Amino acid sequence: MTLRSPWTCVLWDVDGTVVDASEGILRRLAIALEHFGKPAATREELVHWIGPPMFESFQTNVGMTPEEATEAVAYYRMIGKADGYTTGARLYPGLGELIADLDAAGIAQATASSKPEKQVSALVDHFDLAPHLQAVVGATPDEKTLASKSDIVAEALRRLQAAGADTSRPVLIGDRHHDVEGGATQGVPVIFVRWGFSWPHESEGAAAAVDTPEELRALLLIED
Repeated sequence: MTLRSPWTCVLWDVDGTVVDASEGILRRLAIALEHFGKPAATREELVHWIGPPMFESFQTNVGMTPEEATEAVAYYRMIGKADGYTTGARLYPGLGELIADLDAAGIAQATASSKPEKQVSALVDHFDLAPHLQAVVGATPDEKTLASKSDIVAEALRRLQAAGADTSRPVLIGDRHHDVEGGATQGVPVIFVRWGFSWPHESEGAAAAVDTPEELRALLLIED
């Protein structure tokens, strides 16, 4: 059996797509929000927090000013560093195997995450995904200099090209409307996964939407 793909490279969002880090995120958010006198987020409200940069989420969700959000992000990251970026995180079933099989089929891959790149690196190392990726791309530590999904997608493609990868037919895998919009800005089609933290309407504009890793595999790999 030979595996091939209709895509020359695959870009991966991380939170809600490859990794479920909600347990740690919820715990750290509760500590940070209490510190700044804000109501704690419930698990149901995580849909508002996971996906966009935290700098944006602190403003949108609890009404912080940009200055307050900068301070809150720094505090939240301090908790995360002490807690361990991989604490409570788990791979979604089948995603590790899919990433390994894409690599075996010769398909270049990179992350394209709104998480700070240091955290993305910690996660891909923790789950032994790094050997299958040609680039690990995330946001800058301040989540402002390089933070928009469009810019992160562009940077992921740039690094793949620098590594000698064929980026002529890229695809982005993500679980939020930020992924769809960021991919569209860069001319990259998006396959939307519904097992993350999203509202049903967020898949609008995606090239395809899938409910299971098996459905995603069928769109990324073809068996000959």
